[in-house]
Amino acid sequence: MAANTIVFFPEGAFGPTNNCVGIGEVLRDRGHRVVFVIEESFAGTLEEKGFEERLMRLGPPPEQEEEPGQFWKDFIRDTAPVFRKTTFEQLGEFIAPTWEALLDGARYVDERLVEIFDELEPDAIVEDNVCAFPAIPASGRPWVRIVSCNPLEIKDPELPPPYSGLPIDDRSEWDAFRAEYARGIGEMRMEFDHFCRDRGAPALPDGELIHPSRWLNLYLYPRELDYPRSKPLGSTWHNLESSVRGSDAPWSVPDELAEGDGALIYLSLGSLGSADVPLMERLVESLAETPHRYVVSKGPQHEAYELAPNMTGAEFLPQVSVLPHVDLVITHGGNNTVTECMHLGKPMMLLPIFWDQHDNAQRVHETGFGERLSTYSFTDSEIAGAIDRLLGDRELHARLGETSKRLQGNPGNVRAADLIERVAETGEPATD
Repeated sequence: MAANTIVFFPEGAFGPTNNCVGIGEVLRDRGHRVVFVIEESFAGTLEEKGFEERLMRLGPPPEQEEEPGQFWKDFIRDTAPVFRKTTFEQLGEFIAPTWEALLDGARYVDERLVEIFDELEPDAIVEDNVCAFPAIPASGRPWVRIVSCNPLEIKDPELPPPYSGLPIDDRSEWDAFRAEYARGIGEMRMEFDHFCRDRGAPALPDGELIHPSRWLNLYLYPRELDYPRSKPLGSTWHNLESSVRGSDAPWSVPDELAEGDGALIYLSLGSLGSADVPLMERLVESLAETPHRYVVSKGPQHEAYELAPNMTGAEFLPQVSVLPHVDLVITHGGNNTVTECMHLGKPMMLLPIFWDQHDNAQRVHETGFGERLSTYSFTDSEIAGAIDRLLGDRELHARLGETSKRLQGNPGNVRAADLIERVAETGEPATD
């Protein structure tokens, strides 16, 4: 098979980027030319992993140098007080402003994307974003959509609305949430639909801010967590179940924790969630009173708070390399972390903060693979009790072991590479 040029365009956050890296590694190792389109703040990070880069911006350049993903770090920091409110309240105070920021970025970058695609002439474009970038479908080239958020993003009338965190067995609040969401995005969706069509892309589907691909659509959610749909997805939709990269640096338990008592627990609220310093301080205070050891991903505000004596951590940790060593994961419920925990057989305590984290936390809780706590009002006894229950649940550990064995036996990143490779080679939809 001749080498193809495959362009990845992930959202400017670590979760989607890491997901695409896992797939891109397989394609690169097969001899394909793999190019990442990334924000300028990420410059060099993909080259270090062996990929070409093309840089773009989602807004005017700042006066000061940026860290990777700085735009979203700043946005989350400024919006953090809203996270203490209900998901219904977040619709107007977080979800709608976030969509506005995303759509503004899509407008700003569209001409630059056209330049990149004209230069590279890719055989396939792979995007992992939550909103449309009209330059992609307008290019006329085969393209692939990846949904690396909770699959409620792919809507179904018999499933809870996305971003709600509502349970599947109680519909009492579904309609009100859907109506408020539709009201909040209605005008901006109409304006963005006009922009997409003006830029040569198709009209957006009703109620949506992104197009499906006619060639290939991928999502990743282990079948033990996946939702029972009333309407089957189309033939170009494929569930990868998990997609775990292999490029994280090696990691071993630090000497100061290796000989300690208690379980070894990993705490990560993601690169954005961990920017909420008061929340991280509250967790450190509570977990310091338990008889366990903790590895903490401290995040971008790592210098703003101190860890307890039973903890070690750093601004960034190679999560995929850390997870095999730990007994339990305390997580915000990001889709990558949830699927990686299932892939590696780790029980979860979930403290959701925003976006689809509420949906992931609810789904893990209601399927029995972890426990969801109230992120901003948990008590010391609640968090300690949840840790003890999850560590002591032998049935859960057995279920996770079976799931992990199955997922590792059929790696989603390899399956994704197979499908993307087929689209790039044939230019035809991948329907089986």
